[in-house]
Amino acid sequence: MRRTTAAIAAVLFAGTLTTFAQAPGRWITGKFAPMPAPEEEITAVVSGDRLYLIGGNRGGRPEWPRHVVEYNLATNTWTTKKPTPFSGDHMSAAALGGKIYVFGGQGEGGVNKPLNTTWEYDPAADAWRPLAPMPAGRTATVAVEAGGRIYVIGGNTVAGLTVSTNDVFDPALNRWESRMTMPTPRNHPAAGAVGGKIYVIGGRLAAPNIGGFLSSNTDVVEEYDPATNAWRAMTKMPTPRSGHGWTTHQGRIYVAGGEVRDHHMDAIFRDVEVFDPAINDWYRLPGMPTARHGVNLAAYGNRLHAIGGHLAFAATGGTDLHTPANEVFEFR
Repeated sequence: MRRTTAAIAAVLFAGTLTTFAQAPGRWITGKFAPMPAPEEEITAVVSGDRLYLIGGNRGGRPEWPRHVVEYNLATNTWTTKKPTPFSGDHMSAAALGGKIYVFGGQGEGGVNKPLNTTWEYDPAADAWRPLAPMPAGRTATVAVEAGGRIYVIGGNTVAGLTVSTNDVFDPALNRWESRMTMPTPRNHPAAGAVGGKIYVIGGRLAAPNIGGFLSSNTDVVEEYDPATNAWRAMTKMPTPRSGHGWTTHQGRIYVAGGEVRDHHMDAIFRDVEVFDPAINDWYRLPGMPTARHGVNLAAYGNRLHAIGGHLAFAATGGTDLHTPANEVFEFR
């Protein structure tokens, strides 16, 4: 009996350690400056200590918002920048050398007529300029910088066809090149680069619109090695999802929020899950105080910011359910 009691106690103690190991901090609400102009399906990109939020969803308005706002993660201040010279949403973006590069998206014609544009934004000059167009129009892709080049992966092409395309852009040469395609075609995934390798996480299979029953979320994680031009499968994420936010911080990729539709529910997530490529495994942080999809993540110092997003499944509720929330998980 004493041995049995001791064994049970040991298991309970180990479980407690696991809980604390997976929750090394706390969420803070109401302290950090809220987003000044909430939008849905914003294109988010971190450059240095600044988060840039670009564009937004048309949402029944005459045209797409052309907002560009900058959030200084160090000083907790927002600045409105020069509007984009284009209209659209579901673009992807990556930062390199102090500049921001924005790719594709959907404009007039929507998902059936995706954009093939490439734009460079210079935050220092607050100026935009067009660069060499993508080989083909795509929307709901991910863009990831690795080794001085930017890889634009997955997404949808004409008529909403979901693809596994992997095109790489070299800003120094203003030139595109096609590389090995991703094993699992998908749109609306998350992604990050750690140790020179790229990880594409989750996303949406088949149709681009989660509002129908033709699409479904995936938990697939695939690693791309630019040096060998090869892909391999990694440990799946704990929760299949799409429309989630993500950021990379200290060698780990943080994924939060998202949405799902199945025959049981239309729902949004508050989950925060963390992928550590060094051990090819996942752990969880405490969920966001506010569940949402289209949330924008950025990390600075010992803080993980979860900014903006939409408080209901898909575009339900319209612009009234865009949230300005700036909730912060503070690591101990």
